[in-house]
Order: sequence, then C-alpha cells, then structure tokens
Amino acid sequence: MIRQFYGDSERDFDLSKLDLVHELERKTGAGIGALFRRVIAGQFHVADIAETIRLALIGGGTAPQEADALVKAYLTNPSLAPSHVLAVSILDRLYSGPAEDEAAPGESETDSRNKA
Repeated sequence: MIRQFYGDSERDFDLSKLDLVHELERKTGAGIGALFRRVIAGQFHVADIAETIRLALIGGGTAPQEADALVKAYLTNPSLAPSHVLAVSILDRLYSGPAEDEAAPGESETDSRNKA
C-alpha cells in the first residue's frame, strides 16, 4: 500500500488485489506488463493513468464513486505530471512489492529487520 497526498488529503493506494489488476487490464486494453512498460516509458494513454489511480484508490479503501470523482477532479490539476509519477509508483509497488525496509501490517520496524 502507498499512502500519499492526492487532491485534498492523504490517501491510500493499493493495487495488490488480483481482481483490480484484471479490471485495470480490461479498462486499458493492455496486459499489466505492457501497461507498466508504456507508463514508465512515457508512452501511456491518459486512461492508463486515470484507471491506475482510480482502481488503486478503490483498493486502498476509497468508495468507487469518490475514487472516480477524485480522479476526474485532480488527474490534470495542476498538470498530468504528478498523476503520472503516482501511477508509476502504484505500478512499481505492484510489480516489486513493498520495500525491504517497510514493515508488514501489524509488524514493527524492529520485527521486520529481525527477519533479515
């Protein structure tokens, strides 16, 4: 999960549920690997960014209607660049998983370090 300021407050973004990944593929018409490559390479469609953020908001606990309204309001406000950076972060998190120094839910940082 990623927690980041988006629009008007801190929000949770999570695209780790397989049904959300399938929906992202359906909405963008691309497999997740192809979508990830084109977003990172800057060869994306606006819908790639919008759907990545919208579905990650839903995965993070935002109601679907609110997630849709947030993306419509903030996708290009003030520019597309912040949304692109966020989409890259969301997709990278899906691909790479949590950072090694990031504690699992319900686990302290010390517990996480002691596993290594």
